[in-house]
Amino acid sequence: MKKGIILSMLLIASTSYSWSQKTDNEHIPLLGEMAPEFIAQTTTGRLNFPGDYEMKWKILFSHPADFTPVCSTEILELATMQDEFDKMNTKIMVLSTDGLSSHMAWVESLQKISYPGDKPVQIKFPLIADPDSKISRMYGMIHSYTSNTRDVRGVFIIDPSDRIAAIFFYPMNVGRNMDEIKRTLIALQTSEKFDILTPANWNPGQQVMINSPATQQESEKMAQKKEKNLTSLSWYMWFKTLPQGKL
Repeated sequence: MKKGIILSMLLIASTSYSWSQKTDNEHIPLLGEMAPEFIAQTTTGRLNFPGDYEMKWKILFSHPADFTPVCSTEILELATMQDEFDKMNTKIMVLSTDGLSSHMAWVESLQKISYPGDKPVQIKFPLIADPDSKISRMYGMIHSYTSNTRDVRGVFIIDPSDRIAAIFFYPMNVGRNMDEIKRTLIALQTSEKFDILTPANWNPGQQVMINSPATQQESEKMAQKKEKNLTSLSWYMWFKTLPQGKL
């Protein structure tokens, strides 16, 4: 009897430990958490992440494998935008679960393709080799329901203090909207710079929002000041016009 109880307890402990290990490996770093650190080989050399990009915004894109059709269009689209991201103090990097030699061949092939414009583009950002899926697991991209690399389709925007600022996940059959990722980056940078919020469907140049007044009475006091750059739709919904050219 006692022997059976002991064996049962050991089995439960072992299962709990295994589950803990599994969930730890699959943990997606949440908003505000520090981005997991790693050292890896890339198509542009050795990368010490995030240390090599000190005080910069960073966007980590991930892919399940090289030479996949949807991912190829995404990388080419990113290549057309890489100078725009540079101007926003943002470094792009792409992770794929294949090895470095495969990455090099993929880049060489992509740089001969005219998509989405009328001529090929050079890919200046690094493609990170992750053949053992170690980095993918650090970022929670191996999902338990599939247990393979098909879900390595994440995007992580990381702020200059190396904290996770935004997370996107896409299925294999849906291409990522690079303009939306860029819009989100601009919204994050604008929010940080001016301490504001951005409303639904916000785009640069449009009005932003400020934090709600604590009470309706406080809102009424704000209205009495009649500041030209402030408008309200309700006591808890205040909009602000930012100075042009300051974003």
